[in-house]
Amino acid sequence: MHLPARVTMPLLTLITQQSLDEDYLHVAERRAAGAPRPSRARPHRMAAVVVAVFGILVTTAAVQTSRNAGVTDAGRATLISQIDTRRATVDKLQQEMVTLREHNVGLESQLSDVTSAEEAAATRVRNLETTTGFGPVTGEGVRIVVSDAPNGDATQAVRDEDLAKLVDGLWVAGAEAISINGQRLTVLSAIRNVNVAIHVNSRPLTPPYTVSAIGDNRTLQANLLSSTLGSEFFSLAQQLGFVYSMQNEDSLTLPAARFPRLREAQTGTAAEQQHHPNEESNP
Repeated sequence: MHLPARVTMPLLTLITQQSLDEDYLHVAERRAAGAPRPSRARPHRMAAVVVAVFGILVTTAAVQTSRNAGVTDAGRATLISQIDTRRATVDKLQQEMVTLREHNVGLESQLSDVTSAEEAAATRVRNLETTTGFGPVTGEGVRIVVSDAPNGDATQAVRDEDLAKLVDGLWVAGAEAISINGQRLTVLSAIRNVNVAIHVNSRPLTPPYTVSAIGDNRTLQANLLSSTLGSEFFSLAQQLGFVYSMQNEDSLTLPAARFPRLREAQTGTAAEQQHHPNEESNP
């Protein structure tokens, strides 16, 4: 298959030929119309001018295109460089985000463990406060009020060993917490006479003495009366004429005992104390 000559012919030759053909056609039409014959040199001069102008335009366009190509290539290279830089920045930020997310998951897991440990420790502290007497408690129990014998002499007054016997009987009977006139009893509490007054936790008390004991009020009184210490106390109370009463309570609230001031005990291990022998703990 052969392509037409106008397809394979160079562009500049084609334009020149077409321009000349149009000039010849114009001259032929003028001759047919009886117009005077122009000079032979004019068509050739016109063609030369057209070819020259076209050549200048083609050259100018080529030069401008070459210059623009350089600028375009430089701009494209800059854009590609910026895109690569931004892509690298995005990749880095995404990696940091993944790392931070993993770190956050780890911190949440640690927080959950710490929270669970804190709750367990708080529960243990509350239980210890209840059993040791350094935390307030509320519950059912028994209230016992004891006072000196009316119009009696000094031998008929309630003494420290009498209250101690009653308290020990209540512990044996199943009491979980005990107070005397609002003074909560702990393992460090002392009940003793100072002159004519009974001191509990180093605080003087005056009769009547109200002994509040939290425990199962369905069995606490019966257990107290059947215990050796309880029966001894009530037998002594009848002999000396003490005035006393005992009744069940659906709700008793006992205050917390005050923390004692440390005088000899020090914080830390023995090795730490040997390393710092002159340091003492704050109360």
